[in-house]
Amino acid sequence: MAVIVSSDLPVRSLRPQLRPETQGNAVIVQASANPGFDNWIAGFRGRAVAQGVNGQVFDRAFRGVTFNPEIVAKDRNQSEFKREIWDYLDSAVSPVRVKNGEEAVRRNRRALDRIEAHYGVEKEVVAAVWGMESTYGERLGDLPLIQSLATLAYDGRRGAFFEKQLIAALQILQSGDVTPENMKGSWAGAMGHTQFIPTSYLAYAVDFTGDGKRDIWSDNPTDALASTAAYLKRFGWTKGQPWGVEVRLPRGFSTGSAKSKRMPSQWAAQGVVGVDGRAVRDYGGASIYLPAGLQGPAFMVFDNFGVIKRYNNSDAYAMGVGHLADRIGGGPEVQGAWPRGYNPLSFDERMEMQRRLQRKGFGIEKIDGIIGPNTVNAIRAFQQSVGATPDGLPSQELLALLKRS
Repeated sequence: MAVIVSSDLPVRSLRPQLRPETQGNAVIVQASANPGFDNWIAGFRGRAVAQGVNGQVFDRAFRGVTFNPEIVAKDRNQSEFKREIWDYLDSAVSPVRVKNGEEAVRRNRRALDRIEAHYGVEKEVVAAVWGMESTYGERLGDLPLIQSLATLAYDGRRGAFFEKQLIAALQILQSGDVTPENMKGSWAGAMGHTQFIPTSYLAYAVDFTGDGKRDIWSDNPTDALASTAAYLKRFGWTKGQPWGVEVRLPRGFSTGSAKSKRMPSQWAAQGVVGVDGRAVRDYGGASIYLPAGLQGPAFMVFDNFGVIKRYNNSDAYAMGVGHLADRIGGGPEVQGAWPRGYNPLSFDERMEMQRRLQRKGFGIEKIDGIIGPNTVNAIRAFQQSVGATPDGLPSQELLALLKRS
């Protein structure tokens, strides 16, 4: 549930200011390297207390909190890393992520079975969100959440939004679900195994283990997974209905009709059938999703596709979660051919490409076969170094060039 933000430059005070801090009934004034930030905290404290945050909770949460310029740098330098859907799926549903998802389901089957029975959300779907959001708990985010949110709220980029998240984070601390020391997350404020932002946590997180805490941070992912299922159920998940089914379109299919919602049997009457040539079951009303236009694979998508988008409002994300869930459950790869415009590498070849780039010093940190922003940047840097067009594509031509150089 990542948050993407943008902003203007903040207004800074040119006069040194002092931050009042309470200790018992006394007010202590401390000098700071960033008095403007400290002054903002002093003003924010009053707004937080007015919204029901206990003063002592506030003071403990903000103990040692300083302005973090690295958070601002991350906010300023969000790149428009745009991938075509097929490149996105190569990473989102990579063989490693599928294999690790299968293992994650096996390892947590008892909890996931209980969650599925209680909320009516398939275990593979919950696991797929987990895999997409934190790589099954490998990347929860390790930044102190109060400091990150306070920095962003003060800095001015969508300040009202981040102040709202900061109030929610303080309310979470006040509830006793987590301590300030353990409340960590991404630089933008997403938390735990499935990356809830604080307001979503307050609305949808659940204590499924029964220990009195909604703990989405611990090594035991049960509360986080149950909270994700609760979220999807709240927005209308229908158990037994697929997110989508790959289909074949009849010759001359009009894209103008793709967004209309019809029962699969009605689509079948117009020649839209599954890749096996049979009519798709009547799971409910569906539209036709053409992520690469008529030149690529087609999918009949159901209401559950829209439910996944409530978690992250992106067609590519929803397809990534849905297809990853299918693959974790033993389903096939996408059958249709993508209009890539280049001869792609296999998964093993992508890892070979990364190894060769790493040996040549082009900034590859992990050999995982996943083509993310770092790998694309490394490809482009290598291509520029040898005078090739820096298209960043993980192609057969690129691998051959790496082998030659």
